[in-house]
Amino acid sequence: MPNKKLTTHTLEITKQAGLYLRSEFKNFNQNAIVVKSPNQLVSYVDISAEKMLVEGLSKVLPEAGFITEENTISKLSDKLNWIIDPLDGTTNFMHGIPAFAVSVALYDNNKPILGIIYDVCNDNLFYADQNGAYCNGDNIKVSTNENLSKSLLATGFPYYDFDGIENYLNALKSLMKQTRGLRRMGSAAIDLAYVACGKFEGFFEFGLNSWDVAAGAFIVKKAGGKVSDFDGGENWLFGKTIIATNNIIYNNYFDIINSNFNKK
Repeated sequence: MPNKKLTTHTLEITKQAGLYLRSEFKNFNQNAIVVKSPNQLVSYVDISAEKMLVEGLSKVLPEAGFITEENTISKLSDKLNWIIDPLDGTTNFMHGIPAFAVSVALYDNNKPILGIIYDVCNDNLFYADQNGAYCNGDNIKVSTNENLSKSLLATGFPYYDFDGIENYLNALKSLMKQTRGLRRMGSAAIDLAYVACGKFEGFFEFGLNSWDVAAGAFIVKKAGGKVSDFDGGENWLFGKTIIATNNIIYNNYFDIINSNFNKK
């Protein structure tokens, strides 16, 4: 269990990386974009922010390894590992859309013990430890809404894995008819943080990586929510599918996702 000093230092390091993103956001030049693969972009900003995080966190917890999006370090531990997304919402950032975040999580044998998301443009620092979930130091809880019909949901569009796109579109059709609507923020970390604080009742997406969900899923859980993969299991960290809800609407929400993605 992280002590207070570790949590405080990690929050400071995460926010400093976010402040760097904010400063670069004002004058970012799209000529600096590098295409890793179709619809997957990177720039010096992602890489520099990740290096800042790795350097700072290595000092805080020297024995821990890292799983990082931009692969600026190759170091895995048998026990403790940081899972980092230095800029979740890269495409938003590069197109001048103010919706992006820094996501940092600490896992002990693949079990989360600390999760932090800095919603940069709104200056909201979400985090969770074993004691609960917080935003800017205040406790947060998931929505108490009991009805899917009164729920606002979040999702992310497929951007490189299109094998399940028909299933995804069918799920969207069902959810459009049965909810108050769906939103696509362009940052899974922000989506999950907003589930944790009750802005959204649920979120689902497929094709995500561990750094996209590691912090946010833990924050949702500690805020009283429920997280699963599309089969209802616990393989959401590395399994590429995730459902996160306020728990109350989970069964109805899960049934729609599961029935569309697991058609025989």
